[in-house]
Amino acid sequence: MNKERNANGMSRRQFLQTSAECAASAMFLSLGSTLSFAAPNTSTQKYLIPLVTLNNGLQMPRLGLGTMTLGGDVGIRCVADAIALGYRLIDTAMIYGTETSVGAGIKQSGIKREELFITSKLWKADMGYEQAKKGFQTSINKLGTDYLDLYLIHRPAGDVKGSWKAMEELYHQGKIKAIGVSNFDPAQLEDLIASSDVKPAINQIETHAFFQEGKSLEYLKQHGVQMEAWAPFAEGRHGLFTNATLATIGKKYNKTVAQVNLRWHFQRGIIAIPRSSQKAHIAENLNIFDFSLEDADMASISKLDLNTTQFPEWS
Repeated sequence: MNKERNANGMSRRQFLQTSAECAASAMFLSLGSTLSFAAPNTSTQKYLIPLVTLNNGLQMPRLGLGTMTLGGDVGIRCVADAIALGYRLIDTAMIYGTETSVGAGIKQSGIKREELFITSKLWKADMGYEQAKKGFQTSINKLGTDYLDLYLIHRPAGDVKGSWKAMEELYHQGKIKAIGVSNFDPAQLEDLIASSDVKPAINQIETHAFFQEGKSLEYLKQHGVQMEAWAPFAEGRHGLFTNATLATIGKKYNKTVAQVNLRWHFQRGIIAIPRSSQKAHIAENLNIFDFSLEDADMASISKLDLNTTQFPEWS
């Protein structure tokens, strides 16, 4: 979801420092749960990605690759590169127009399908009981798979309950391992839960240093729904990559602003899916598991919250 330039037109490459090498023996913060890890520990892979257990028992990587705008050959390369680096969670959506590229990248990687966690999303045009089933089938056809690990209602519009019923049936048939939503506020989510047999496993929403969604995070924790962040870097808006507070914290740990941001998400218990078309940045984003932000750092970042969306055009 994250563009390579910030709001001032400055590229991330221009101001991000060179990524530090991951420590040979990384320490992981468990956040009070039993840790598992994604990606095999081979000599060619430095990074292991912790897993979170969703409310239905399914384990999901806590860091993944977003693919919005990563279409065509670029998308194929990025997905294949990410998998080779150790990513296992790949996030796409019908409206992104990247499902075909994601599928081709997965095929190019040569990895077994069962080692991956693939997410896609149902768009507004496909809402409704019958249309949702057709939309799902179109997505898995483009991806070249016969099931999804996670399928989300992309936006709370149209026939939400009819769409959810179709998704529940696909879930019970084993064609989807977990179902969830995106961009739902607590009231919308509560209404869906009250009328459903299967509770949403995920709510993927805008979350970053400038829009921290603390109340939503607490609500989701209370209801056993995992929070996932799209645009975890706010797409560089509001000068995120040059923010003095984040840069100072990064210098303290010899980490980039991007890595500080992703570590902050991780320590809040939020799954993040940063997007990049640059292999160096895709690798950099993985290198967050060999340090922990101190409480004072977390408190400093909390003060950056503007409590407002950075994407008013999407509201």
